[in-house]
Amino acid sequence: MKDFKVMHIAPTPEDYINLRVEAGLSVKSIEAASVGLKNSLFAITVYNDSTLVAMGRVIGDGGAFFQIVDIAVKPDQQGKGLGKLVMKELMSYLEENTYEGSYVSLIADEPANKLYEQFGFSYTYPDSYGMYRKY
Repeated sequence: MKDFKVMHIAPTPEDYINLRVEAGLSVKSIEAASVGLKNSLFAITVYNDSTLVAMGRVIGDGGAFFQIVDIAVKPDQQGKGLGKLVMKELMSYLEENTYEGSYVSLIADEPANKLYEQFGFSYTYPDSYGMYRKY
């Protein structure tokens, strides 16, 4: 991991969009990315030289509700522990910034759900159902 630079800042909107797409996540508009990134509660970015290779964010109201989003690792950098590194940084932030009764959620795509289980996340089903509406 010595070749990687870890920063606690959001990426540029362009780098954010490019990494999401390369990692197989949905594309976001430059406008949505710009607004969303500046409203992050916490962000971690991992660079190899000047190239963004991994990222993750925490969003929410900063008290009662938090959501982990945008966990992404460049395909050619997967298998090097970067996903775990991103999650460790996000979990450290959450351990220091949540309160009794705070709710932390995420949406897990396979096979990333196995990573999130390592950090104590469990499925809401059958007690509740994750739902969404996309614009």
